[in-house]
Amino acid sequence: MNLKYGDEYDLIIGLNKGDRRAFEILVHKYYTVLYLYALNLTKEKSVAEDLLQDVFLNIWARKGMLNISTSLKSFLYKSIYHEFVNHHRKKKKEMNYLDTLSTTALNAFFQEDTMQLESAIEKMKKEIETLPKKCKEVFILSKREGLTNEEISQYLKISIKTVEGHISNAFKTLREHLKKT
Repeated sequence: MNLKYGDEYDLIIGLNKGDRRAFEILVHKYYTVLYLYALNLTKEKSVAEDLLQDVFLNIWARKGMLNISTSLKSFLYKSIYHEFVNHHRKKKKEMNYLDTLSTTALNAFFQEDTMQLESAIEKMKKEIETLPKKCKEVFILSKREGLTNEEISQYLKISIKTVEGHISNAFKTLREHLKKT
């Protein structure tokens, strides 16, 4: 097939007949302007090149079935635009999927972390319950109620050194018992 492709109509006829030369002329004639248009849409060289390649591959794949009712140039611009929209939708779906995946992973991580923390708190509460009565009372007033050593001393009518000793013993005992578990 050795047709002359002087105008768009002849080029479309050549493409519909599957003429490789018509396809080569199409690519050579429109590549640069379509690339610039795609680059303007995407702002990324590699994506613009991919869009252009997809459009040209689709045209070649549909040779013999091309139904172009407007000018060839308009058809090509619309094809680039539609390919860009499809790419954008696909990218948006992928981003949504990644967001969902990362949110799920973070929730699982925090849930596991929360469960570990709750477990550690339960162990700590059980160990506090095993402390001697006065030691437990001083420790709870200090750490749970937030009283100062002086306030505890006055409240329980014991020396500050005794308060400090009880707190120190409580920490030592808790450390030892919690290391074992």
